[in-house]
This record gives sequence, structure tokens and C-alpha cells, in this order.
Amino acid sequence: MKKYLYIIFLALFIILLFPAIILGPYALRVQHFTASPASGYHADFYLYISPKAKQAAKSGGVVTILVQPNNSGINSDDPREHQRDAWMMGFERQQTADELGVVLLVPAFVRPGEDWFIYTHALDRDTLTTTRPDLERIDLQLIAMIDQARLVLADSGINTDEKIFIQGFSASGMFANRFTILHPERVKAAAIGSPGGWPIAPISNFNGQVLHYPAGIADLEELTGSSFDVETYNTIPQIIYMGSRDDNDSLDFEDGWEQETAEVVNSLFGADPLSRWKEAETIYQQAETNTQFLLIEDIGHDRKKLQGYAVEFFRKFLQP
Repeated sequence: MKKYLYIIFLALFIILLFPAIILGPYALRVQHFTASPASGYHADFYLYISPKAKQAAKSGGVVTILVQPNNSGINSDDPREHQRDAWMMGFERQQTADELGVVLLVPAFVRPGEDWFIYTHALDRDTLTTTRPDLERIDLQLIAMIDQARLVLADSGINTDEKIFIQGFSASGMFANRFTILHPERVKAAAIGSPGGWPIAPISNFNGQVLHYPAGIADLEELTGSSFDVETYNTIPQIIYMGSRDDNDSLDFEDGWEQETAEVVNSLFGADPLSRWKEAETIYQQAETNTQFLLIEDIGHDRKKLQGYAVEFFRKFLQP
């Protein structure tokens, strides 16, 4: 009987210990910042400092912040839902931060349930027009988070580059893609994976058709009060990548696109992500952006299989 009790006790101990072993290093290092409207942000965010980043700071180096927009995949007005997902997203991207020696910042923006059409995690048009206080101009809220993180890091002896890396896949890829258009002065390099079937075009019209945000930038100044900084944008190294079997198309859904704008994209560039790919690449090339398009054969909508391309891309732009 004692033998069986011992086995049961050992099994329970292992079951309880295993998550601690797996989650422990991240859980011990990640910092949780609660929403601070007075500081300019209405959502929580998480900050993870990789061991290499700490070591680089001790040696007098300037550390880069990697922003990973959150993408919970659910609509809920309960911020705790998105906080849990953002924490786990940080845990999943911990390896990327460790490999690059960067500080990882993950916001916990709400993707609302009641106002379901505001697709915050994709930085859609509604995020630029809503007057709902907690969701209004989340692009500016993210900048406030970055600025707050830089102050806290500086106080702990970690000096950071004023420009960030930003990466994302699917909805968060759309966010990264659009944030870089909106705020090129804040971006050092961007890695954009499968951005919802259409990366925002850095042009105002195509073949006589006006490209409203997020199809293009025709009404960017009207929406934000700032004109598109094409000179700065064109200096930013970017990679936009997708699997050749990826059929994930945000234009099919009303929460991310106005129907009229989606119809313009479909009519001009094709009815699915793959058929639009070459046209998007050509537009970015003709606009003289510093962007590489990469289509990976025989891969679908699979972030884990494609994450390595973003890591290798960012390595090129880290200070020695």
C-alpha cells in the first residue's frame, strides 16, 4: 500500500512540478504593467528582458525592444481574457527574444465583444475612428507603452534604441504592417507574416481606384491628422512572408474590412491571398520601399513553421 501511495505522490509531484519547470524562467523574468490612462494607455502590457539583453546592457550596449502585438482570436470585453492570452503569447515568443537578445513587449489590447466590428488586434480602420476611450487610437497607446517601458528599463540600467522591431503573424501581422505605415519614425525593422490576405499598399490609388485605409493610404491624413512619411517609411527594412498554401483571408470578414474597400481589393488584385501576392510585391517595389517578399512553398497558415524567417531577418539589424 505504501508503495502505491508513494507512486501516486511522485506522479502528482511531477505533474505539479512540470509546469513550473517549463514556465519558470519566463514567469520569473516577465514584468506586468497595468493599464495607466494617465500615461496614455488603457490596456495592460508585459515586458520580458532576455538574459542576453541584460548582459548587453551591462557591457554598455543599446538594447532593442521587440514589439509583438497580441492576437487572442476571441471577442471579449473582459480584459482578463486578453491579458492571459498576451502573457502566453510572451511565453511562446520568449525563445525569439532569447535568440535575438532583445526585450519583448506584448500589449494586452481588448478585442471587444460588444463592439465586435472594431478589430483592434489587426489595427483596422475602426481603431482609428472609434471614440470608445479604452480602444481609441491604440496605435498611440502602444507608443505610450513603449515609452513607459523605455523609462523603466533605463532606471534599471538598460538603455534601449528609440526605434523598435515589430513582428506579427495573421491579425498581429496586419497590426505590425499597418503600425509601420502609421509610425515609420518609431520602427527599426518589421517582420510581417501572412497579413490577412493583403498588406496595406503604401500608395493612394491604383489604376484610377482610390485605396482607402487599410487597402492603401489615400485617407491616412484624414484619419490620423498626420500625412504619410514616405521618406522615412522607405528606409525601414521589412520582410513580408507567407506560405504558398495559406488561404487565410481577412477580406471575407466584416470585422476587419468595410465591404466597399474589400471589394476594391478583390476587383483590383484578386479574390484570394495568393492571387494578390505578386501585385502587392510589385507595388512595394515600385514605391521604392526596402521590403522583401518571401513566399514559402508547401506551408499553410502556420506561424510556428515560419517564425524562423523573422528571427533570421532581425539578426541583420542588431547592433554588435
